[in-house]
Amino acid sequence: MLYGFPLDVVVTPLANNLYQELGAACRGPVYLRGDSSFLEYSTIFNGNVITTAKAVVCPLDAEDVSKVVLFCNKHSLSLSVKAGGYGTAGWAIGGDIIIDLSKLIEVDIEAPQEDGKFTSLKDVAPANSKGKKPVGSATGNTGKRRHEEDAQLRHYDNASRRVADFLRGPDLPPLTDSLEPPPSVRRRLEPGLGASSSKSMRSDSLPALVVDSSSSASSTSALFTPSPLASSESSSPGPTGDQTVPLQDDFKPRPAFSSTASNADPFGYLDAPTNFPPPIPASTVQSFNNPHAMLNIWGTTNPNALITDSANVLAQMHMFSQLEPPYSHVYVTFGAGMRQKEVDTYTAKNPVEVKFPSGSGGGTIPYHVPFSAHPVGSSIMLLGGFGFLSRLHGLSVDNLVEVEMVLADGRIVIVNENDHSDLWWAIRGAGPCLGIATRYKAKAFPVPVVFAGNLIYRFHKATAPSLIKHFRDCVKGAPRELYANILLTAGPAGKDSLMVVQMCYVGPREKGQEYLAAISSWDGGKCLLNEIDEKSFLHQQDSVAQVLRGKAGRQWFIRSALVSDLPDEIINETVMQFADTPLGCTWLFELAGGAIPDYEDTCIPKSQREAAFTLAALHQWEMDFDDDKCTTTAEEWVATTLEPVHVGGPFPSFLGRHEPLVRVKGCFGDNWKRLCEIKNQYDPLNLFRNSLWPLNELGEEVDPISREPPTTQRFDD
Repeated sequence: MLYGFPLDVVVTPLANNLYQELGAACRGPVYLRGDSSFLEYSTIFNGNVITTAKAVVCPLDAEDVSKVVLFCNKHSLSLSVKAGGYGTAGWAIGGDIIIDLSKLIEVDIEAPQEDGKFTSLKDVAPANSKGKKPVGSATGNTGKRRHEEDAQLRHYDNASRRVADFLRGPDLPPLTDSLEPPPSVRRRLEPGLGASSSKSMRSDSLPALVVDSSSSASSTSALFTPSPLASSESSSPGPTGDQTVPLQDDFKPRPAFSSTASNADPFGYLDAPTNFPPPIPASTVQSFNNPHAMLNIWGTTNPNALITDSANVLAQMHMFSQLEPPYSHVYVTFGAGMRQKEVDTYTAKNPVEVKFPSGSGGGTIPYHVPFSAHPVGSSIMLLGGFGFLSRLHGLSVDNLVEVEMVLADGRIVIVNENDHSDLWWAIRGAGPCLGIATRYKAKAFPVPVVFAGNLIYRFHKATAPSLIKHFRDCVKGAPRELYANILLTAGPAGKDSLMVVQMCYVGPREKGQEYLAAISSWDGGKCLLNEIDEKSFLHQQDSVAQVLRGKAGRQWFIRSALVSDLPDEIINETVMQFADTPLGCTWLFELAGGAIPDYEDTCIPKSQREAAFTLAALHQWEMDFDDDKCTTTAEEWVATTLEPVHVGGPFPSFLGRHEPLVRVKGCFGDNWKRLCEIKNQYDPLNLFRNSLWPLNELGEEVDPISREPPTTQRFDD
């Protein structure tokens, strides 16, 4: 495919009488094309998409959404739904009328009732509904105001100050120990971030956590273990210069395992006698609070007092180790206009009170919905949702308990396992193809602390395969509490590319450092930065976006695959292909499995759920950059190199632009036929065609380009 010249888009405006009719039907505002707020409400994350919409409607509740659906049916207008997410295909702005759900921003936490049940959405009045006071400034928010809020949500440095400083730091020194002529390594910086620096980074200017991984695994794991009394990342950038990180007194590194033995079990040493307690059962999360979070201790004179004295911190840590979450899960209700970062922030700021078994004192534990990593909108609850909690609690769709939805005929229904059970099966994986979700109720689980962060290495063609294979072998047989991925991320030509290993153990350092010792024992190159430590789950949720350095307004292209294995030959070929990718390309390898195969009553088939890894090519580039490799390298890697180990298609949430029918059908495997029957029952005229659905109302395949909004560049064969 070749890029041509920008397209000129001509849109017939919405007739004035139709505008008046639509405005009279809805309580929420309507913006015509050309209005000052239209652009703000019709812009999506991918800058390479042009909307042909005639108007944007911002409904205040499900009744408003129903009125818009009936209006579009009456006048044969297409519609699309924008739910605050970061989808790159452009479906959200592909209709004649865009329904922007950004004003549906209620959120609430509910403890389970004595019988384990919850209050149904049918018994809870939504925010902005008639007779209920609007939440916040929902009715007064302008497009500009929402845009400013988006900019704040897209700040990810809270994940790790050290990683932020590293990514913006000066150049790395030239490679001097390569096993072959220096590969096409690339700089890790965004254009304009530290680009003016011409000095090489000296070894004594690296952060203190830079270590030489050629040392033994046991000594490496010790160096990788920060002190429990280290300063909070939020208040200090961490040690610099010649400072060293003290070792934990009670940390006794385990013997190294050999990653070269084909039959080795990297976690086998956990079965041997050890001074560490056994792994946490999947049903329990230990209540061990993070001293870096500056504890809020109940029962003190000032409940907001910060405990900073070392002895007090240790004493409080011991006390908090006795806490047990009061509930295995709670329920969170949120409107479809809420982005997941907003939901995560709300639940983090509204933790559940916990008392000691003795009844004297206590604390609080935050509960979190299993989402993807930031940034994602609410529709992830209908499309999959794979993230840091998925191996422990399943996908986002698996933790839904109810959805309020507007159907193609305008009906407002509450969908759950008892009501509209066929639709309940279908919407958890293909929801946007079947209706418009306006409210969700989902389970949230206790996450008092995670032991998580990044190990950053330099990308080198000669050593990268070894690190990926080591990662693959390490995570084999890992417990459900452990999430792990490895990213390859490319910088500008001639400079540094990076490899980033991310781990997130849902539990305290005492459990997680066992797995860190295994993963960090790779001796094929120097670790440039290790900032893995205890932190809040809210901050960890920003970690992938921080490394990706994603930016709204760029061109985006995504391809993904679920695979059964990562054979050596595929890893070797992957590294060679990645070395030829342009700036802004990131390839992601995520450990799957765990609890994901446990759930079967959704349209996402068991065959997909049993995949060993989920892989994704996440490509972004500036609007004025023109290189076919921005798309072809992703296509070739996923469709060709990975084809021998494919497990159908990707999770639906990873579908991108111009996806062929075979990949969409592959997401649902043997469930495709039943899904088509339900689609025909609930949306026979294909009103919700501006979605991943690849067929027309006659059930015929359509060109994927024809069901997406135009691009700023013309694609020529």
